[in-house]
Amino acid sequence: MGAMGRGDEETIRRVLGYRTWAVVGLTGNQARPAYGVARFLQRQGCTVVPINPAGEAVLGEPGFRSVAEVPFPVDVVDVFRRSEAAGAHVDEAVAAGARAVWLQLGVIDEAAADRAAKAGLDVVMDHCPAIEWPSLGPAT
Repeated sequence: MGAMGRGDEETIRRVLGYRTWAVVGLTGNQARPAYGVARFLQRQGCTVVPINPAGEAVLGEPGFRSVAEVPFPVDVVDVFRRSEAAGAHVDEAVAAGARAVWLQLGVIDEAAADRAAKAGLDVVMDHCPAIEWPSLGPAT
């Protein structure tokens, strides 16, 4: 897979076409990368589902404490957590029937990525959707 982590262009293009994104680590802190990326996804017409310890609402969307709590299907679980914390969220994504997991730039967990891929999910790791969108996102 090389130094770029996981996610060939075809996979990234497919995942960017999914519409409901659970963003793990999204809080109201506008200085955090998760906030900027979530706002970007909203502007592309995606539904953003904030996942944070307090279950706080962010960007006008109701929040949840875990992916497991979300009462509707989620397409992508986008993880903004330290690498050592990422695996648990990947496993939640698999259990919740998500179609894809996206581990943000610098978030690396090969074992968790393998588990998700084995379960049939699309896996993108060490990439950022806001960076990939201009070249690979759906034409609006």
